[in-house]
Amino acid sequence: MTATVQSEGPLHGLRVVDLTTSYAGPTAAMYLADLGASVVKVERPGHGDDARSWGPPFVDGTSAWFASANRNKQSVALDLRSDSGRQVLLRLLDNADVFLQNMNPAKLVRMGIDGETLLRRNPRLIYCALSGFGLTGPDSALPGYDLAAQARSGLMSVTGEAGRSPQRVSTALSDVVTGMCAAMAINAAVVRQVRTGCGEIIDVSLLDTDLAMMAPRIAAFHAGEPEPAPSGGTDSVLAVYQAFEAADRSIVIAIGNDAMWQRFCAVAELPDLASDPALADNAGRRRHRTRIIERVAARMVTRSADEWLRILGEVDVPASPVQTLSEVVKDPQVVARNSLLPVPDSDGELVTVHSPFRLASMGTRNERFPDLGADTRGVLADLGYTTEEIDALLAAGAVAEAGPAERAEALT
Repeated sequence: MTATVQSEGPLHGLRVVDLTTSYAGPTAAMYLADLGASVVKVERPGHGDDARSWGPPFVDGTSAWFASANRNKQSVALDLRSDSGRQVLLRLLDNADVFLQNMNPAKLVRMGIDGETLLRRNPRLIYCALSGFGLTGPDSALPGYDLAAQARSGLMSVTGEAGRSPQRVSTALSDVVTGMCAAMAINAAVVRQVRTGCGEIIDVSLLDTDLAMMAPRIAAFHAGEPEPAPSGGTDSVLAVYQAFEAADRSIVIAIGNDAMWQRFCAVAELPDLASDPALADNAGRRRHRTRIIERVAARMVTRSADEWLRILGEVDVPASPVQTLSEVVKDPQVVARNSLLPVPDSDGELVTVHSPFRLASMGTRNERFPDLGADTRGVLADLGYTTEEIDALLAAGAVAEAGPAERAEALT
């Protein structure tokens, strides 16, 4: 049965308040927005989300990093240090379905916006806390960043060239995957919320996310595998499963089973390896990995990458070029799937990456990131504040809105 494409996503009507900064929390909220939720991003007046200042690069004053995690949202600027600013937040939360925050737990309690307090006010609220190390344990109060999580989880200990220093995976890996995990948990809680009216407290951390990504390595080590070290990606549980140099560039080859190994040896013209009983299964190939890799490497340099990709593709052996970003953005598959979304009104200078899911029942939602405080007045009006009350809050500095230049830009 073919789904009917609709303008509204499955989370249409879900009201989300996003008090997070940096990257993990904003990514989680963005994925909810991509699925149709209404997301109000609460930011500090005059400063906003920390990621607004992450750069260069900036395009017309906008951080590319910030734009990449904040599409499909509204922005409200609240001074949570003021009583009246906190009252606005509480009024938002009384009408919300989901709340995301990544503040220090002690600060949350002082402000009266910790999970237990808020669920007493709004028992159906789904409260998602994102942190570096979780809500419990001796280090729950420590600040957390992607680099620290990659280091502490062991992820860096297996990444990098053999014999060299451990390396961070060079993207915001912990943040992005933590955002995905938070969005998944929130969606599960929404199902129960709809069914029973009950809320939830969700605890998601960068460390737990990176531990999950290390699950197969941790399981293997616990079962007796030697402690891994940086190897340039040549120590997979599978053999052969790594990068090689073709005559003109690097490619990767992923041999996932014994039949694939035989097909590979045939087209690579390595009949002696194919017939060697010591290499008949993956365990044997791992024991003799060094010998195999030397032979395979010597064959790979005899042809161009395109030739090898064609030859291996014809026998269903997974292989791929190691692409640079200048190639990735032009990759025919990436282009065909509209994986890069131009930010509206940026003349193509800013793009975001399509969420890693596509629903047949809805099109792609791609609204421009919000200017700081651009929606303050409208959101407060929707909460029932009168024009006079909003003006008074603005005059007191409890809330803020976008200046004339930002408002004009947002309307063009």
